[in-house]
Amino acid sequence: MKNFFRQKLQFLLFVSMFLFLVSPVFAQRLTIRLASLVPENTSWGQSINRLAAEWSRVTNGQITVTVFHGGTAGTEAQVLSLLRSNQIQAAVLTSMGLNSITPEVMALSYPFLIRNDTELTEVLRVLKPDLDARMQQNGFITLTWARAGWIKVFSRSPVFSPDDLRRLRLASSPDEQQMIQAFRTMNYQIVPVNLTEMLFSLQSGRIDAMYISPVFVAGNQLFGVAGNMASINVAPFMGGILMNEVTWRRIPERFRPALLEASRRLERDIEASIASLEAEAISTMVRYGLRINELTPAQSQVWYDDTARFESRLVGGANPVFNRDYFNRIRDILTEYRRRR
Repeated sequence: MKNFFRQKLQFLLFVSMFLFLVSPVFAQRLTIRLASLVPENTSWGQSINRLAAEWSRVTNGQITVTVFHGGTAGTEAQVLSLLRSNQIQAAVLTSMGLNSITPEVMALSYPFLIRNDTELTEVLRVLKPDLDARMQQNGFITLTWARAGWIKVFSRSPVFSPDDLRRLRLASSPDEQQMIQAFRTMNYQIVPVNLTEMLFSLQSGRIDAMYISPVFVAGNQLFGVAGNMASINVAPFMGGILMNEVTWRRIPERFRPALLEASRRLERDIEASIASLEAEAISTMVRYGLRINELTPAQSQVWYDDTARFESRLVGGANPVFNRDYFNRIRDILTEYRRRR
């Protein structure tokens, strides 16, 4: 009899341990490795750290986010490979990385198409749901879309017109092959230059101008050589945080709304901090000698009309630079929005 009760007790203990091991509380514990090219000591980096802490808080510690800042997980192409193989589970990507997953994203960077913050807000309001759906079809969940400022033209000599810029050797990152193709299509003298080599290339005379983020120019003091900035916006600089769908499905459904809300708050925080940082960067550069080449409305229109001349080659033919359908959708949204203004 004693043996019977001992065996029964052992059986109950075994069942209890088994149920504990497969219980939801235990099964929900998940470590998410998030890769970012952005240094930790930037507003982006600090915001991502806050997101990691918030995800842990809203899930009662069941989810832990380990962040690999500053490109320690590799280049954007390497990060995408790791993300697809689930060696990392989430990543901060630029428009180039996002385009590798969903080519339609690149239409947002069509030169001189989206002209200011209010227009970008309207375009994203309409297109975000569809872009999110396309990302999910390709195996990723969009946690945030974030604006990272505007691309501007910086140059040695003043640039007020497309022809002014065509006379200069214009630098472009070799990672941005579609933008290189776009500017070459529009007859600009493109010179592929790595971001880390921009200053030396300017100093050596290899390049005369570049289209780039003002924050990057300020941080690397490129304006000491390229001391002119055209006031016109070339294109919005977009970024985002994605998670692979395999990992998203492992997160219990009851946690997902809170995680998405934390991510949306991060999106708003980043947009506000980047806008402030960009304005501060430009103001600081002006104090130290940067000249802003202020374009009149008529001069700005010359850029828009000039780019329109190449539309059939940029979005048409057998190998278009930008997705035609998405270009048309963005143009239609902007046409209607500008009509109402």
